[in-house]
Amino acid sequence: MTFTSFPACNGILSDIYDDAPEDEVKEFGFIEIDEANNSGTIYIDAQSYTKWTYINFRALSADSLHIENGMVEPEAWDIAIHRYDAKTNGASVIETGFTELSALKTSEKIPEGTYVEDIWATNKIAVDMSGMLEGNIKYAESFYNTELSKWLFVDTSTMPPAYNPSNKVYVIKLKDNTIVALRLKNFMNASAVKGYMTIEYIYPLKF
Repeated sequence: MTFTSFPACNGILSDIYDDAPEDEVKEFGFIEIDEANNSGTIYIDAQSYTKWTYINFRALSADSLHIENGMVEPEAWDIAIHRYDAKTNGASVIETGFTELSALKTSEKIPEGTYVEDIWATNKIAVDMSGMLEGNIKYAESFYNTELSKWLFVDTSTMPPAYNPSNKVYVIKLKDNTIVALRLKNFMNASAVKGYMTIEYIYPLKF
C-alpha cells in the first residue's frame, strides 16, 4: 500500500460517497444472457474502494474480493473492476470508434490498431479516501489497464466531481485468443447512486 498527497479537495467527498437507498434491489452479476447472440448485460456494485470484482465471461460469473496484502486472485478470470478502474488477466484492449455493440458487429471485422496491455501502477487504485480532505489518499499497487479505464473519466478538479463516460465500445483480446467486446452503459443505478455499473458485452465475439 502507498500514500500519495494531493491538494485538499474540500467538498469532494459528498459526491464520491453516495449512499444506496435501503430499498434498492440487489441483483448483481450476469443479469441478462442472450445465448443466441453471445451477448448480455452485467450489473455490479463497484461502490467500494476496497474491493475488486473479478469477471469471468466463460463461467458467466462476477465475484468480489477485498483488497489486502497477500490477497489471492481467483484461479480463472478475464477482467476485474475496482470502482471505475479496470485490469485484465493477461489481455490487451483497444478503444474503438463505435458507440454501440451492434455497430461493431455490423462492421464484420476485428478493429485494427494498438491493443494496450496492463501496466503496474502504484497511484491508481485508491483504497482509502478518509484523508482526502487533508490531501492524503492511500493506494494499493496493482496491474491497471489504461485503455479500458478510459470508459469513465472522473474529473475531481470540479466541485462536485464531473463524471464523463466515453460511451465507446472496447475490444479485449483475452490470453486464450478469444475476444470480448463491451461497453459501459451506465455507472449509477436507478436512484442515481454512483458506483453501480451496467456493462453490455458480446462474448465470444466472432465474425
